[in-house]
Amino acid sequence: MITFAETIGKRTLTAINRMGRMAIFLAGTIASLPFPPYQGRRIVKQVHFIGVRSLFVIVLTAMFTGMVLGLQGYHTLREVGSEGLLGSVVALSLIRELGPVLSALMVTGRAGSALTAEIGIMRIGEQIDSLESMGIDPVKFIVVPRLCAAILSVPLLTAIFDVVGILGGYLVGVKLLGVNAGVFFGGMEANVEWSDIANGFVKSVVFGLIIAWVCTFKGYFTGRGAEGVSQSTTSAVVLSSVMILVGDYFLTSVLL
Repeated sequence: MITFAETIGKRTLTAINRMGRMAIFLAGTIASLPFPPYQGRRIVKQVHFIGVRSLFVIVLTAMFTGMVLGLQGYHTLREVGSEGLLGSVVALSLIRELGPVLSALMVTGRAGSALTAEIGIMRIGEQIDSLESMGIDPVKFIVVPRLCAAILSVPLLTAIFDVVGILGGYLVGVKLLGVNAGVFFGGMEANVEWSDIANGFVKSVVFGLIIAWVCTFKGYFTGRGAEGVSQSTTSAVVLSSVMILVGDYFLTSVLL
């Protein structure tokens, strides 16, 4: 029993220590944002990497998500004679929940893993140590552009996800199943409010922060060798995805 209690205590202290390191890392990164040098070119490059190069997977996922929502929503609403609410159901589901969450998860899988691996390779290749020896702040040089790019890119990708998803729901509901187009868009206009859109964008900004924070932290403090990079990349994707889902619940409880 004593050995078991010691094991639990050690793991608990290790988890608290890691949480503290992550919090200090995020605080240091945010504190360095207002100070020069301002790396506009590097931020634009990372926006292209995180945002533009994620467009295909975002559009593909959004289209089929909207089509599934349209199909399932139609058959569910038809049982209660409320097919006219299909547009509202599709739009609100995407704007409030599925758009921000699925966009963030797709970005995590495509770009977040690459960010972790890239920074991890820089760490084991001693490039970060070289920056420190030259008097260059590696957090400012490496982490800040990726953090800013993620915060900018994820809300834009979420907006695209919402629009494409609504289009997918329209194609299935109106063109395939015969719902009146005017009723589809009229119900959407009547029930979707600006607060719903604002809440979705607040979530996407927070999710972008989580992705950049977790993935850059895992890469920055990666272990030695290829195995260390592999473990950091896997850990970053899993932890980011879990934090996005947990954060979605707490944000929803606050914003509703």
